[in-house]
Amino acid sequence: MEVGVKAGTLHVVGTGPGDPELLTLKAVRVLGTAPVVAFFAKRARPGRARTVVEGFIGAGAELLRFEYPYTTEIAVDDPRYEPALTGFYEGCAAAVAARLEAGVDVALLCEGDPFFFGSSMYLFDRLRGAFPVSVVPGITAMSGCWSEAMMPMTHGDDVLTVLPGTLPEAELVRRLRDTDAAVVMKVGSNLPKIRGALEAAGLVGRARLVERGTMADARHVAVADAGGAAPYFSLVLVPGRQRAR
Repeated sequence: MEVGVKAGTLHVVGTGPGDPELLTLKAVRVLGTAPVVAFFAKRARPGRARTVVEGFIGAGAELLRFEYPYTTEIAVDDPRYEPALTGFYEGCAAAVAARLEAGVDVALLCEGDPFFFGSSMYLFDRLRGAFPVSVVPGITAMSGCWSEAMMPMTHGDDVLTVLPGTLPEAELVRRLRDTDAAVVMKVGSNLPKIRGALEAAGLVGRARLVERGTMADARHVAVADAGGAAPYFSLVLVPGRQRAR
């Protein structure tokens, strides 16, 4: 860092589940003043978080786009996956660090909440010790989805379990049987496996698939009636609240 230059601050900004009106006031303030706005995107896509904040970014701000080498094109256990993602995040962190070292603040966008399955945490991990960092929480995807579906999820002493749909089916069954309510993330092509686990656990009758919750094209259906796959922005909800209330 140049002598006498005060480091910029990295603002990790949660953009919520998709509806721009669900951005927090703090997120809007940070976005309106940040000289650099960084965001992740899939190839040939504008980036969901970037789309959500359209109209809130200050005039003249630099847009720093980070394009994933892979999303769902190859399996997570493919030997190419981890090295490519590690190199990608290292490159992203270096690009952000260059701005911060020059004394420029950077707002890094993240869908939902930054620390809940958010890609931004990988840059946070790499930069937090070297630069000032602030984190703006966002409404989680699951909160947006259960509000979209009007599904109260827990009450009293209910236990809520959040599960990645990438788990083996037997593990999904075990964990579903051991909880009162559940949210299953990372649905996509895992939907048939998730449905099978719900059937085995005796829960498919009260499970719903919510696609693109809070967005303009949101949809929710019973998991039993859903097709063979789901869009990337999808969750399965299994409400608790089965005891007297």
